[in-house]
Amino acid sequence: MNQNYNYNKERHGCVTAWLVLIILGNSLTALLYLLANDRIRESAPDASPLMIYLLGLLALANAVFAGMLLQWKKIGFWGFTVTGICALIINININFGIVQSLIGLVGVGVLFAILQITKDGKSAWQNLE
Repeated sequence: MNQNYNYNKERHGCVTAWLVLIILGNSLTALLYLLANDRIRESAPDASPLMIYLLGLLALANAVFAGMLLQWKKIGFWGFTVTGICALIINININFGIVQSLIGLVGVGVLFAILQITKDGKSAWQNLE
Protein backbone atom coordinates (compact mmCIF):
# COMPACT_ATOMS: atom_id res chain seq x y z
CA MET A 1 0.00 0.00 0.00
CA ASN A 2 1.26 3.46 -0.87
CA GLN A 3 2.21 5.32 2.32
CA ASN A 4 0.88 8.59 0.91
CA TYR A 5 -2.57 7.09 0.57
CA ASN A 6 -4.58 7.87 3.69
CA TYR A 7 -6.92 4.92 4.09
CA ASN A 8 -8.79 4.24 7.30
CA LYS A 9 -9.58 0.54 7.57
CA GLU A 10 -12.99 -0.38 8.83
CA ARG A 11 -14.62 -3.68 9.61
CA HIS A 12 -18.25 -4.58 9.92
CA GLY A 13 -19.53 -4.53 13.50
CA CYS A 14 -20.34 -8.25 13.31
CA VAL A 15 -16.69 -9.01 12.59
CA THR A 16 -15.55 -6.94 15.57
CA ALA A 17 -18.17 -8.56 17.80
CA TRP A 18 -17.07 -12.05 16.70
CA LEU A 19 -13.40 -11.29 17.39
CA VAL A 20 -14.25 -9.94 20.85
CA LEU A 21 -16.34 -13.04 21.50
CA ILE A 22 -13.38 -15.23 20.47
CA ILE A 23 -11.12 -13.33 22.87
CA LEU A 24 -13.54 -13.67 25.77
CA GLY A 25 -14.49 -17.28 25.05
CA ASN A 26 -10.94 -18.49 24.61
CA SER A 27 -9.72 -16.58 27.66
CA LEU A 28 -12.38 -18.26 29.79
CA THR A 29 -11.64 -21.63 28.20
CA ALA A 30 -7.93 -21.22 28.94
CA LEU A 31 -8.70 -20.43 32.58
CA LEU A 32 -10.92 -23.48 32.79
CA TYR A 33 -8.27 -25.77 31.31
CA LEU A 34 -5.49 -24.32 33.43
CA LEU A 35 -7.35 -24.03 36.74
CA ALA A 36 -9.75 -26.99 36.60
CA ASN A 37 -7.38 -29.55 35.14
CA ASP A 38 -8.54 -32.37 37.45
CA ARG A 39 -12.23 -31.85 36.69
CA ILE A 40 -11.59 -31.86 32.95
CA ARG A 41 -9.60 -35.08 33.28
CA GLU A 42 -12.68 -36.70 34.86
CA SER A 43 -14.55 -36.20 31.58
CA ALA A 44 -11.49 -37.11 29.50
CA PRO A 45 -9.76 -39.92 31.43
CA ASP A 46 -7.25 -40.58 28.62
CA ALA A 47 -5.95 -37.02 28.84
CA SER A 48 -2.76 -36.40 30.75
CA PRO A 49 -2.43 -33.18 32.75
CA LEU A 50 0.07 -32.03 30.13
CA MET A 51 -2.47 -32.44 27.33
CA ILE A 52 -5.04 -30.43 29.26
CA TYR A 53 -2.49 -27.68 29.93
CA LEU A 54 -1.57 -27.67 26.23
CA LEU A 55 -5.23 -27.22 25.30
CA GLY A 56 -5.37 -24.32 27.76
CA LEU A 57 -2.31 -22.72 26.17
CA LEU A 58 -3.85 -23.17 22.72
CA ALA A 59 -7.01 -21.41 23.90
CA LEU A 60 -4.89 -18.57 25.29
CA ALA A 61 -3.03 -18.38 21.98
CA ASN A 62 -6.38 -18.14 20.16
CA ALA A 63 -7.29 -15.12 22.28
CA VAL A 64 -3.97 -13.51 21.33
CA PHE A 65 -4.47 -14.34 17.64
CA ALA A 66 -7.96 -12.83 17.69
CA GLY A 67 -6.40 -9.69 19.19
CA MET A 68 -3.95 -9.65 16.30
CA LEU A 69 -6.86 -9.82 13.87
CA LEU A 70 -8.37 -6.80 15.62
CA GLN A 71 -5.06 -5.08 14.84
CA TRP A 72 -5.39 -6.05 11.15
CA LYS A 73 -2.68 -8.73 11.26
CA LYS A 74 -3.37 -11.66 8.93
CA ILE A 75 -0.86 -13.76 10.88
CA GLY A 76 -3.55 -13.92 13.57
CA PHE A 77 -5.74 -15.98 11.23
CA TRP A 78 -2.89 -18.33 10.35
CA GLY A 79 -2.05 -18.72 14.04
CA PHE A 80 -5.69 -19.53 14.74
CA THR A 81 -5.50 -22.17 11.99
CA VAL A 82 -2.37 -23.76 13.48
CA THR A 83 -3.90 -23.91 16.96
CA GLY A 84 -7.00 -25.55 15.47
CA ILE A 85 -4.85 -28.25 13.86
CA CYS A 86 -2.89 -28.76 17.09
CA ALA A 87 -6.10 -29.05 19.11
CA LEU A 88 -7.43 -31.58 16.59
CA ILE A 89 -4.33 -33.74 17.05
CA ILE A 90 -4.48 -33.51 20.85
CA ASN A 91 -8.22 -34.25 20.94
CA ILE A 92 -7.77 -37.33 18.76
CA ASN A 93 -4.89 -38.51 20.98
CA ILE A 94 -7.03 -38.24 24.12
CA ASN A 95 -9.82 -40.21 22.43
CA PHE A 96 -12.38 -37.47 21.94
CA GLY A 97 -14.79 -38.35 19.19
CA ILE A 98 -13.95 -37.21 15.67
CA VAL A 99 -16.89 -34.78 15.58
CA GLN A 100 -15.84 -33.15 18.85
CA SER A 101 -12.23 -33.10 17.66
CA LEU A 102 -13.14 -31.32 14.41
CA ILE A 103 -14.98 -28.47 16.14
CA GLY A 104 -11.79 -26.36 16.27
CA LEU A 105 -11.38 -26.58 12.51
CA VAL A 106 -15.02 -25.68 12.00
CA GLY A 107 -14.27 -22.60 14.10
CA VAL A 108 -11.49 -21.66 11.69
CA GLY A 109 -13.93 -21.96 8.78
CA VAL A 110 -16.51 -19.82 10.58
CA LEU A 111 -13.83 -17.21 11.35
CA PHE A 112 -12.77 -17.12 7.70
CA ALA A 113 -16.40 -16.72 6.61
CA ILE A 114 -16.99 -13.90 9.08
CA LEU A 115 -13.85 -12.12 7.88
CA GLN A 116 -15.51 -12.03 4.43
CA ILE A 117 -18.29 -9.72 5.65
CA THR A 118 -17.90 -6.40 3.85
CA LYS A 119 -18.15 -2.83 4.96
CA ASP A 120 -18.08 -0.13 2.31
CA GLY A 121 -17.37 -2.76 -0.35
CA LYS A 122 -14.26 -4.21 1.32
CA SER A 123 -14.06 -7.28 3.55
CA ALA A 124 -12.09 -7.47 6.78
CA TRP A 125 -10.02 -10.20 5.09
CA GLN A 126 -9.03 -7.78 2.30
CA ASN A 127 -7.98 -5.21 4.91
CA LEU A 128 -5.67 -7.58 6.77
CA GLU A 129 -1.96 -6.95 6.40
